[in-house]
Amino acid sequence: MKQPLFYIFLFYLFAGCNNSAPKDVSRVAIAKAGNSYLYADEIKNIVPINTPAKDSLDLLNKFIDNWIHEALVIQKAENNLTEEQKNVEKQLQEYRSSLITYAYENELVRQKLDTVVQNEDIEKYYNANQSDFQLKDNIIKVIYVKVNKKAPNINKLKQLYKSDNPKDREQLAGYCHQFALNFYLDDNSWLLFDDLLKEIPIQTYNKELFLQNNRYVEVSDSSSSYFLNIKGFKIRNSTSPLNFEKENIKNIILNKRKLQLISKMKEDVYNDAANNEKIEIYINDKSKK
Repeated sequence: MKQPLFYIFLFYLFAGCNNSAPKDVSRVAIAKAGNSYLYADEIKNIVPINTPAKDSLDLLNKFIDNWIHEALVIQKAENNLTEEQKNVEKQLQEYRSSLITYAYENELVRQKLDTVVQNEDIEKYYNANQSDFQLKDNIIKVIYVKVNKKAPNINKLKQLYKSDNPKDREQLAGYCHQFALNFYLDDNSWLLFDDLLKEIPIQTYNKELFLQNNRYVEVSDSSSSYFLNIKGFKIRNSTSPLNFEKENIKNIILNKRKLQLISKMKEDVYNDAANNEKIEIYINDKSKK
């Protein structure tokens, strides 16, 4: 069935089934709920073009059913709330004002916020607020390699992953790119120990004790071997290291700048209005009478 003809068919079908006179007799009503009417022109964009007739009817039926439920609830609320409770003009005005203010503040921040945070700023904030940076989880610096049990030169790998020699580290990187199933060689960055445990089949009932008593770890499962060189660790509830908190501190600093920028804007707006005599306060000072 052609789409326009299908709509015409529906409009007249619903109009023919409507036994109550709609409020707007110039429009075709397709549903009624209490004293509310749904009109044909209100649903013309509900069904996407080229939707099959059966699917179109299903979509319209669902829309109409939802409309009826909503209309009946609104009428129930209208009948059971006081006039004061139903007066939402103040709330709507406050909501509109909040949206406009929020949009302006966002645009101000987009245009004028200094987003460059120097390392010196981060270090200064960290040193002044170390008590705020307590670890909730164990973290580690680590070298980690996963290979197939049948990978070549595994004995050589066992030597390389333990070495701090720059040449050995280069050889280890080359080996990993060629043979490793997974690896992590950035031992300058901190990782959550729990995230690493998702990759390595280590069984331990005391993670803190495990970290304190292990440096080199070699474990296997049915198909793979895992090599772990723990270069450093921090136990939960201890002070979190600066490198682990850099991004967090950067966001804190930017948020403080944002709040300061908005606060200054509000103060400037007030001062400008005051200087141009745009502010008047009408209060009866009874003490002067």
